Amino acid sequence: MSHLLGIAIESLVAALLIVTIGYCMLLNKRLKRLKADEHSLRATIAELITATEIAERAIGGLKHTVRDVNENLGAQLASADEMSQQLKNQLAEGEGVFRRLSKIAIAARPATAPQPEPPKIAAAKAVAAAAQAFSERRRSDGLAA
Repeated sequence: MSHLLGIAIESLVAALLIVTIGYCMLLNKRLKRLKADEHSLRATIAELITATEIAERAIGGLKHTVRDVNENLGAQLASADEMSQQLKNQLAEGEGVFRRLSKIAIAARPATAPQPEPPKIAAAKAVAAAAQAFSERRRSDGLAA
């Protein structure tokens, strides 16, 4: 029985060794896949780092551009405000000159010269005068001719 027990124990150990070898082979395959994934993951991380560095440089360039544009725009706005104020002053001076010229032109006109009537008013007065003359002429029987 001791031989039988020894063979059973050794058979059990052999079976466990076979299972262990099989499990080791399965783990080896998984480790190879994991290493391959690790290499692709490292490559992806390297690409992400490169893209991040490029983006940081681009952001730095954009910040510099924004700063330059802000300074330039500020200067242009200040110049535009100054020009707007100058234009307001010139318009006020121009209106003053126009008022003085108008007063001079009115004063230079002779007081006895009749003012020319606008064409619409003259035509309306002519029609009114014709209607008045028409109404004053009557026939002997009382009807207007």
